[in-house]
Amino acid sequence: MRARPGLIAAGLLGAAILLPLAAMAQPSELAALDAQVEAARARFDVPGIAIAVVRDGRVVLLRGYGQREVGGATPVDADTLFAIASITKGFTATALSMLADDGLLSLDDRVIEHLPWFRLGDAYVSREMRLRDLLVHRSGLGLGAGDLLFWPATDYDTREVVERLANVPVSGGFRERYAYDNVLYAVAQLVIEVRSGMSYADFVTQRIFAPVGMRDARINSDALRPGDNVATGHARPGFTEPLVTVPRMAWANNSAAGGIYASARDMARWMQVQLAAGALPGAAEGDAPLFSAARQRAMWSVVTPIAIPEPAVPALAPMRPQFAGYGEGWSLSDYRGHKLVWHTGGWPGMVSRMTLVPGMDLGVVVLTNQEVGAAFNAVTLHVLDAFMAAPATDWVDAYGQAVDAARGKADDDWQRHVAARAADSRPSLPALRYAGIYRDPWYGDVVVERAADDRLALRFTRTAQLVGDLEHWQHDTFIVRWRDRALNADAFASFALTPDGSIRELRMEAVSPLTDFSYDFHDLRLVPVSPEAGDAATPTPAGAAPRG
Repeated sequence: MRARPGLIAAGLLGAAILLPLAAMAQPSELAALDAQVEAARARFDVPGIAIAVVRDGRVVLLRGYGQREVGGATPVDADTLFAIASITKGFTATALSMLADDGLLSLDDRVIEHLPWFRLGDAYVSREMRLRDLLVHRSGLGLGAGDLLFWPATDYDTREVVERLANVPVSGGFRERYAYDNVLYAVAQLVIEVRSGMSYADFVTQRIFAPVGMRDARINSDALRPGDNVATGHARPGFTEPLVTVPRMAWANNSAAGGIYASARDMARWMQVQLAAGALPGAAEGDAPLFSAARQRAMWSVVTPIAIPEPAVPALAPMRPQFAGYGEGWSLSDYRGHKLVWHTGGWPGMVSRMTLVPGMDLGVVVLTNQEVGAAFNAVTLHVLDAFMAAPATDWVDAYGQAVDAARGKADDDWQRHVAARAADSRPSLPALRYAGIYRDPWYGDVVVERAADDRLALRFTRTAQLVGDLEHWQHDTFIVRWRDRALNADAFASFALTPDGSIRELRMEAVSPLTDFSYDFHDLRLVPVSPEAGDAATPTPAGAAPRG
């Protein structure tokens, strides 16, 4: 799951009822938007996009483009639900802020004051971690560390996910540097539940969605109902093959990191409330806001600085910020002299971006049903440029160049692997000697077993989707080709032997640098359950139900 994000907008929401689409006059600044969206859809092969724009307390644009599913006839509209993924983190930070306003906690509290059993792999960090640290990506955990506990969906519950954090490797210093994580939001989810006495889903639904007016928003795909207006996710297997649909994924064990489904209309209401400093629709003078101004200032202030890289291609130079950082659940940066408060979301088959410009009382959300962030970035920057009266920039072309460059680097990386491969090498052991149960301290068990065709297969016992076939690469290294080709996460699996020829360890790493960081295979340290992996108990056949 990917992510990156002033002055608090003054004034109340005013008339908060959203106008019907037919009655909404498109602002002149957005006269070229339709053409830009269609160009982005064509360049990046995105079946459907939904957009909302708010300005000065009003919704000025709500529109859908394309189809909910490739080849289908059902159009995307302003009420089509998308997985907004990590944009959920702003809702989680808001939930903690509301509990702080209620006097039930402080963001300066130690985590162990609310979850006495909480542990990380470092005793000092376990004792000193504050609730704020759960939100700001500076814990010392590596990028995406622990994500395999819930991505793809696992059968661990939230308490189990958090308990297993004690064995997730800590690779950096506490509060030393920025490294994006999702797993600490599961800790935040438990804190919200303990302090509120409600499930995370009930708290967000009742205390945020309902008063804001997000009538169709849901927590997790398992809350969707037959007949709902929902977009289907799409991906390109191998990043280059024709689009395939992606099954829905639920994150009940870490909803706080990315579980929300919402429409452009829902997100327009959310942006209105955020830009109105928490004032709710129809609020009268003196009515309590959703959250306090003090809490919004804290959420929108940089806690963790982020290093600013050089643009991927020269054409992206105009969007390079002067500062970048992360607040409490929000990315913070600047664009053409304006502070941005924003977040992206990456989900299997869907990616999105919500951007607020508080100094202009402007917000834009772009929801898409394909795994290409270039599309939402190109559309977002077009909208920002239009309202900032900036020089015309072809962002579709600029991001297209960046996509081509990234794929070119990935191709070069693969060719380096091919050049280094000893193609005529053979495994050190007979195939069945690699079979057995391998255990990682934080994930649990991974099984290597004989598949139906007498080849080897690899299965993550707590993750139903992670079942793949092993293809010999060289020596004692294989490539795992996941049977669900939409995963885009094929991995090298390398066995290390002892001097006596038994298996000491199994290590994994993604084949492609384009693989989402949430597939944190590289953090696994898999060792045979018995002295020799082949001596392990007879494993369950590949594709069978995962073990509890």
